[in-house]
Amino acid sequence: MSPGADEPVAIRRASPPDVDRLVPLFGAYREFYRQRTDPAAERRFLDDRLAAEEAVVFLAEAGGVAIGFTLLYPVFSSERLKPGWILNDLYVVPEHRARGVGAALLRRAVTFARESGAAFVSLETAKDNPAQRLYAAEGWVRDDVFLHFEKPV
Repeated sequence: MSPGADEPVAIRRASPPDVDRLVPLFGAYREFYRQRTDPAAERRFLDDRLAAEEAVVFLAEAGGVAIGFTLLYPVFSSERLKPGWILNDLYVVPEHRARGVGAALLRRAVTFARESGAAFVSLETAKDNPAQRLYAAEGWVRDDVFLHFEKPV
């Protein structure tokens, strides 16, 4: 059952008991990035990250139903001599998009980063991801100075 668009949205930090509620959202997020879902592997991955406190997840709920999440990983800046956070994942179920859920998750992530003493929050996204409009509207600045490189290992 999906909550109606008029249901208020609550954002809270997820904990290990929330993993079962996160798995379907996490799988849908991975599908968006053309990955095959694997609920058992996704559950293990999330369980491991939360149990080891290697990630922070914020869960959006409406009417008691999980409708979105954002997942952050810690990082450190040698340049700034401070910690930061990578906003690695952001997902809102399609029927709840365009009602401020993504913006609320972004704002909660930034508030958390500020409260934790971080110097920044960064994210990267696919070049064709329409959420870029949301990031810009929320004051995120596109990096046109640095290039991203990756080497599979």
